[in-house]
Amino acid sequence: MSQLFNINLANPQARLITHTAEILQAGGVIAYPTDSGYALGCMIGHGDAQARIRQIRGDDEQHLFTLVCRNLAELGTYAIVSNSQFRLLKANTPGSYTFILNATREVPRKLQHPKRNTIGLRVPEHAVVQAILEAINAPLLSMTLLLPDEEEMLTQAWEIREKLEHSVDLVIDVGHCLAGATSVINLTQDVPELIRAGLGDLCPFGLA
Repeated sequence: MSQLFNINLANPQARLITHTAEILQAGGVIAYPTDSGYALGCMIGHGDAQARIRQIRGDDEQHLFTLVCRNLAELGTYAIVSNSQFRLLKANTPGSYTFILNATREVPRKLQHPKRNTIGLRVPEHAVVQAILEAINAPLLSMTLLLPDEEEMLTQAWEIREKLEHSVDLVIDVGHCLAGATSVINLTQDVPELIRAGLGDLCPFGLA
């Protein structure tokens, strides 16, 4: 049965953040709130955990994970970023965006788009997520928590635990969680390309 942690959004409890990190480092799967709805997360290098997330969502290996990073310095380890791209990212992170960027050699091949060698990355604006990323000292592999045959995302921790109590190791509750998805923007070309409109403002990218 999964655990349920009630974490203070304004001042995350160090003990619970440490325990969350231990669960992830041991190969666990967590359901956690972000600035754009709940997500499922695990760490790179834990294939069983990745398979569990795909099973929960009903996805095959064609559906790619997003790499959730603490900041631009960490993002730069996993993505090839030009000077112009860096300025654009600096002005709009953290935030409710997923950026498609060319992957570096630090990204395992199976996590990249098989034909384009790209990776989806994001830097969330969420105190609890940032605390978790700091504690594990690494990015999270993540997918939106959207269950098969359901059109809307779940936003209540108690409901998520009820549905996934035997599928995830931990559900994190911070109270309110926005319902919605990130705006997905492809930055691999000279001009930003909109892949999906979401909570992130499109105006800074000339896509509104």
